[in-house]
Amino acid sequence: MYIPFEQLPLESKIWIYQSNRKFSEDEVQVIETDLNLFLDSWESHGTALESSYQIKYQRFIIIAVNQDVQVATGCSIDKSVQFIQQFEQKFQVDLLDKMNVTYKTGEHIAHKTLLDFKKMAKEKAVSEHTIVFNNLVNTIEEFNDSWEVPAAESWHSRFF
Repeated sequence: MYIPFEQLPLESKIWIYQSNRKFSEDEVQVIETDLNLFLDSWESHGTALESSYQIKYQRFIIIAVNQDVQVATGCSIDKSVQFIQQFEQKFQVDLLDKMNVTYKTGEHIAHKTLLDFKKMAKEKAVSEHTIVFNNLVNTIEEFNDSWEVPAAESWHSRFF
């Protein structure tokens, strides 16, 4: 069942899906409508999942589940991934490839392959001070504290 993101406990489990391009305003509206419908009926072993989402920078879809109420299990997680795959097909975007890096260049958000990002680090086109999106965070608390961080404070630090 959908509830507002701010009402979920900080230890709620999250999944972050980053798009290889910015969504249009119209696409964001469709995504929000579809997410509300999906989360309202999302369940695990017959029990509704207390869940929510955020769309950040018109590029990231963050889905969260309060696992204190009901744990998202393999089948329910598979359903959410299949749901995200529908967005990939509908909007011709990549949301599941974890071998990409998204980072800030001023107010602009850039998206590169991991190989390109490594090359940019070697060429000093990005630095350990570059703000990166650490999509490996697992909870809302980690998301709040460690999602947008200097590369030196994330797994990206190995490239510098």
